[in-house]
Amino acid sequence: MSNKAIFLDRDGVINKERNYTYTLNDFVLLPDLFEALLELRKKGYLLIVVSNQGGIAKGLYGKSDVELLHNYLKAHLKKEDIDLAEIYYCPHHDEYGKCICRKPNSLLIEKAIGRFNIDPSKSFFIGDKQRDVDAGARVGVQGFLIESNSSLLNLIDKIP
Repeated sequence: MSNKAIFLDRDGVINKERNYTYTLNDFVLLPDLFEALLELRKKGYLLIVVSNQGGIAKGLYGKSDVELLHNYLKAHLKKEDIDLAEIYYCPHHDEYGKCICRKPNSLLIEKAIGRFNIDPSKSFFIGDKQRDVDAGARVGVQGFLIESNSSLLNLIDKIP
């Protein structure tokens, strides 16, 4: 039996979009996030974050900064009884070399599909950039393109 998953971009979908979020002071969770994620979990979806973090390649911040934010996110979600199956991120940037994990490429989604036995046809990718939707489409995951910093509750009724 396969699992179904909701893949979520991070910046602009989970937390407020700003230019390179890498400090706790700038990491502001969006309104209705907890309520929306709880609803998705009730519908039986694994929750997986897939994020480009090109600021690492640019030397603006390090992997430890990203890990700090992700640990903070997991801890806050855990308090609301929400578990993330995983957070995947790409530390590369096109200006500093090519990779196959940076969205719109799909390697990070493929890793999750294999690791968690996910059925792409029953899964969705929610993102605020076309590259998010494109990454999901490459592996058969339907995408929802939302306005940056908008409530995920607006999508709940569209997800079976």
